[in-house]
Amino acid sequence: MTMPVLQDLDVQGKKVLVRVDCNVPLDQAGKITDDTRIREALPTIRYILEKGGSVILLSHLGRPKAKPDPQFSLKGCADHLAILLGQPVLFHEGCVDEGARNICRSLKPGQVVMLENLRFHKGEEKPEEDPSFTEKLASLGDLYVNDAFAAAHRAHASTARLAHFFPGKCAAGFLLQKEILQLSALLSSPEVPFYAIIGGSKVSSKLGVLHGLVDKTDAFFIGGGMAYTFLAALGKKIGSSIYEPDMLEKAKDFLAACQKRSVPVFLPEDHVIADAFSNDAQKRIVTSSEGIPENWQGMDIGPRSLAVWEKALIPAKTIFWNGPVGVFEFPQFAHGTQSLARFLAGLHCIKVVGGGDSIAAISSLHLENQFTHVSTGGGAALEFIEFGHLPGIDALIQA
Repeated sequence: MTMPVLQDLDVQGKKVLVRVDCNVPLDQAGKITDDTRIREALPTIRYILEKGGSVILLSHLGRPKAKPDPQFSLKGCADHLAILLGQPVLFHEGCVDEGARNICRSLKPGQVVMLENLRFHKGEEKPEEDPSFTEKLASLGDLYVNDAFAAAHRAHASTARLAHFFPGKCAAGFLLQKEILQLSALLSSPEVPFYAIIGGSKVSSKLGVLHGLVDKTDAFFIGGGMAYTFLAALGKKIGSSIYEPDMLEKAKDFLAACQKRSVPVFLPEDHVIADAFSNDAQKRIVTSSEGIPENWQGMDIGPRSLAVWEKALIPAKTIFWNGPVGVFEFPQFAHGTQSLARFLAGLHCIKVVGGGDSIAAISSLHLENQFTHVSTGGGAALEFIEFGHLPGIDALIQA
């Protein structure tokens, strides 16, 4: 069966429950620092409004531990969305109470309301413990649209349960469609050579996608904190660098699998190291062959690594990038990730970025338009590549 899409729903005069992803980063003052996920929901919202429907927005923000927490209120997202849409966005400080039912019942075509953070309720993340929560959400609308790709790997009430209350009346929004189309192309028919750049801190969170790609890619480029687990597995001195000792054997197994399939694995050949995990730490550059001394830790890939990687990446027809290759949140150790982003932006090939911190790196340099697709979901993108499906997508298909 194929995934139902928004274009096939008749939304005229209907109240449409739309699961969006407003889980945006906030600064200490609660101000949105990156509105990418909100902006990506605009095409779906505008389409429903233009076709004569009204929109009831559902989302989560942060991890409020199943109870109201002012710092995770969606009010700021509603206000910001109103600016982007150029029209009022109503907001209600609840999502399944009598007030929510009343405001949804009185909603007129062309109007938008955002309900409060779904994760203020236990039934969102643990729908099996409070099934009435999903039922109450479902009673608020006539149709259901899932456009929250970044949460589609969660088997939560609003992502995987709600669709079943709308048999034949649910669909994927435009963002979810775009995400699945772009990521499916990586799995089925990528133009070759196809290279995967995988960074981030932990091998344990990326091992599944690494194995999922080993039969599809022509080379891996591994950076970030996870590189030190691989280097330790190869017997290299990594000093006090972050690594996962319980993943050493699995790292060796992955390297062996790549060797068996003649898939090169590029690990950093040199490192920018520091004597403390701080932007103000002392730093210097060492090679992998000489190793990282005790009480020093790897913080970024070095200039030799960048040069080798860039030369190897030039023939690429398709590139998938997930995760920074250094501690890019510290300006002193952001050079590797930023240089890689600039280099990739200049390549003429298919370039898909798998969400997470990679988006932040690209956005900080205003390079989003230089990439074929910048996914809104890091974890969801990785799980889709690993398994080929997600709970949120399965729910739409089954319904």
